[in-house]
Amino acid sequence: MLPKLEEIEKRRKSLGLRQKELARMVGISQSMIAKIESGRINPSYIKTKAIFDMLESLEKKRETRVKEIIQGKVVGIQKGETVSKATKIMHESGYSQLPVFDGVRPIGSISERTVLNQILSGKDPKILSKTPVENVMDEAFPTVDEETPITVISTLLQYSQAVLVTKRGEIKGIVTKADLLKVVPTY
Repeated sequence: MLPKLEEIEKRRKSLGLRQKELARMVGISQSMIAKIESGRINPSYIKTKAIFDMLESLEKKRETRVKEIIQGKVVGIQKGETVSKATKIMHESGYSQLPVFDGVRPIGSISERTVLNQILSGKDPKILSKTPVENVMDEAFPTVDEETPITVISTLLQYSQAVLVTKRGEIKGIVTKADLLKVVPTY
């Protein structure tokens, strides 16, 4: 099922295209695009599909990929290190969450929230500080390839505090919600 015809103008404008440019790409006249957008004509299914296929193709080409916004240096902690060391790293680096590694393999995550939840649940802070990270860590952050579109990352970040980025299985960076702000244009 195709989107509503009202979507054509919105999507065309979001791509920065003029009616004439879209019409040329699709192989129809500019006046036809104008009439469709104004609701004066109801185009055939074939023409409508051609317009939406072109818009989708252009949107995919222009979509930002995760490799364009990643933090290249991944600050993490090894599973045997203490919670005290993890909180120190978070404080010094300015990150509120860290991936937990077993060598180079991500196996979990720890965040300020994880530590605070441990304290709020009654854990003695002195004992907690000496506890190995692997005993209190949360699930590992999801991993994606560096060619993954930002739209996928934004969905993952609704459920996870960060996403690790890989290239051929090797971790190349990390993306957090704050990194998504890089795709917002500034004027």
